[in-house]
Amino acid sequence: MKTSLFLTTLFAALITIPSFAQDQTSAPATSPVSAAPAAGQPNEAEMMKQMMELSKLNENHKLLASFAGNWTYDIKFWMNPDPNAKPQESKGNATTKPVMGGRYFVMDVSGKMQMPGPDGKMKDVEFKGMGIDGYDNVKKKFVSSWIDNMGTGIEFSEGTYDPATKTFTYASEMEAVPGMKTKVREVLKIADNDHHTFEWYEDRGKGQEAKTMEISYTRKK
Repeated sequence: MKTSLFLTTLFAALITIPSFAQDQTSAPATSPVSAAPAAGQPNEAEMMKQMMELSKLNENHKLLASFAGNWTYDIKFWMNPDPNAKPQESKGNATTKPVMGGRYFVMDVSGKMQMPGPDGKMKDVEFKGMGIDGYDNVKKKFVSSWIDNMGTGIEFSEGTYDPATKTFTYASEMEAVPGMKTKVREVLKIADNDHHTFEWYEDRGKGQEAKTMEISYTRKK
């Protein structure tokens, strides 16, 4: 069972207090001296106040809230190494909902994808995915995770937002097969409240990267 990061951190910070008290009961009596925090370390009250402040929502969470709702999407894949080859295309639906009081946003995705079957021929297969997006007040970065039914790993990414261009840029790393790690750049561009695009770029080495996926989202009316 997972516990709250806030409670876990708080527990770790405060657990030293009863431990200190137990040590004092078993130790010889000495003159009462209040335990002071180490130099540069906040005391319990200051830490509690800071953690409560860091748990509050801000403009970055409101920005993510603009993606809440029901969407259709069109996706293009460039799986052929030939840059002039036509991409594979498919469609699907996505629903994004706020959780934890609007601190995070969960996106459920479903659709069809063209994948090679046992005979090598392409066929439609069901695709399901789930993403969780948020803004980490400690790291001061947008954070994201992704899972789907095409693998067993969890992709984690961190990013920033440029209000001038209405663009999110995330960095992550994937390992599709053991020992083959690939750096990834993800770009999400907001056109308006009802349209945005997502682009996926893979590092090919020597400063070169290739766009292998593009998704266009349209809000359902």
